[in-house]
Amino acid sequence: GLPLPAIDPRGAEQEKKRQGLADWLELAAQWFEAELRRPGGREARAYLERRGLPEAEWARFRLGFSPGGRTALKDYLVTKGARPAELVDAGLLVAPEDGGQPYDRFRDRIIFPILDVRGRVVSFGGRAMDPQARAKYLNGPETVVFHKGHQLYGLSEARKILAAAKADDAPPLVVVEGYMDVIACQRAGIAAVAAMGTALGEDQMEVLWRHHPEPTICLDGDRAGRAAAGRVIDRALPLLKPGKSLRFAIVEGGKDPDDVLREQGPAALKAQLSKTTPFAEALFVRERDAEPLDTPERKTALKVRLRKLAATIADADLAQ
Repeated sequence: GLPLPAIDPRGAEQEKKRQGLADWLELAAQWFEAELRRPGGREARAYLERRGLPEAEWARFRLGFSPGGRTALKDYLVTKGARPAELVDAGLLVAPEDGGQPYDRFRDRIIFPILDVRGRVVSFGGRAMDPQARAKYLNGPETVVFHKGHQLYGLSEARKILAAAKADDAPPLVVVEGYMDVIACQRAGIAAVAAMGTALGEDQMEVLWRHHPEPTICLDGDRAGRAAAGRVIDRALPLLKPGKSLRFAIVEGGKDPDDVLREQGPAALKAQLSKTTPFAEALFVRERDAEPLDTPERKTALKVRLRKLAATIADADLAQ
């Protein structure tokens, strides 16, 4: 006897548009996959083989290739009934500011489809084949279906790995830096995701916590990696709750997870990622090492900094 909610015409229109864009993104993904196996994809295939990623694994991660022509993808999708304006909205084409004809966003790049949590294509990342390219990695723009701050590359595959794990063997959920690092971890049976070139944001942390109580942040051991870890700590502090925290891992020798898998194998990668530092310890070490503690004043300054940081935690018991 309950009245049904009234249909929101604007919401229905948005959903229709979203579905239309999703269809073109899926068709584009299939085309990129096919292009990787065509003669034009020879160099891209050789690159993947050199990176230790055999052809048998390409379909699992839906890897593809975008040829160098300015309108190769556009021409294909238009023959399938797409309008260029729709493809601009989907992030597949770039509309020049001077009002010229739209052209393909991804050209001469290895393509990594970005999937949502349910495994649907929402955008793409592309790695340039030309070493002189202005941007080595290029991601699709914000669209109706793709919000970079909410999305994590590799999440749908990571969920499968977590779901397949035995109940008594709590597997880690690892956040790494690049597409190839995610693929390396997942090939080694480790659930991994990446934030796609941006610093890990609050929305992405909430997504992580929905799938794991203590995700592991794996960053490079160099200065840039430590700075990135510091930004994650500051962003996470207000969000921490009982049963919601982070851990930190550094892959040894200045290597990426992808390097470790290629050079030492899956067991070595798992072993390195299992050596983690709890959040509180990582925070303490960062503040302790910020300046020498050689005077009473500097030791007191450390206490003051730690108290201020703890006070930013919203959960009163945890802050205490």
